[in-house]
Amino acid sequence: MLKILRARPWVRRWVRRAVRMGVAGTAFAVAATAASVAWVRISADGHIYTEQSVPEAPVALVLGAQVYDDGTPSPFLAGRLEVAQRLLETGKVRAILVSGDHMHWEYNEPGAMLRWLTSAGVPSEKVVLDHAGFDTYDSCARAHRIFGVQEAIVVTQTYHLPRAVALCRRLGVAAYGVGDDSVKRYRVPWLISSTREHGACVKAVYDAVSGRDPVHLGRLEPGVDEALAR
Repeated sequence: MLKILRARPWVRRWVRRAVRMGVAGTAFAVAATAASVAWVRISADGHIYTEQSVPEAPVALVLGAQVYDDGTPSPFLAGRLEVAQRLLETGKVRAILVSGDHMHWEYNEPGAMLRWLTSAGVPSEKVVLDHAGFDTYDSCARAHRIFGVQEAIVVTQTYHLPRAVALCRRLGVAAYGVGDDSVKRYRVPWLISSTREHGACVKAVYDAVSGRDPVHLGRLEPGVDEALAR
């Protein structure tokens, strides 16, 4: 530090400018994150429920999460599927749309979700697969634009739920949210995911404002309507 203070004037000016830019950048990042989190929470306010209190909706939208190499859903994904199964059993929904990553043939979140649900007794004709739900925004956008979903109960972990509900409602789905807390016992992954959610809110606001198309669109899919008719 003493060497810097004794350096030539142009060096000291450069250091001061770099410090000011760093402080300004940090302040901007903090403000952007705070504003994004506030938008998510305000947008989701009044639309998050328990399993028992959530209004009925035609379909449950289950958002994808990690699947292991053997095709088994991770505990986080299994927790979401358990909630959706109960919503179907209690008549809160009449069909389940599972949306996840299947960009590569060897990794198939929707397929793993279907296998878990059918092994738990859910009729396969009540489960609809969206293979291009690469992130929360894409899942919500495709639910509305590809599968024609107008109203849904979104199912994910509670830390993720406000963002999911906010995005779905922004994208044309009258969404209610029901969250899973069963995997809080995995304390470190839960803490990491909860912390990362702040940064994800910034991306959510950017996506919502830009109105970008999902990675994949394609033709309209009748799967949800067919599942509801059965």
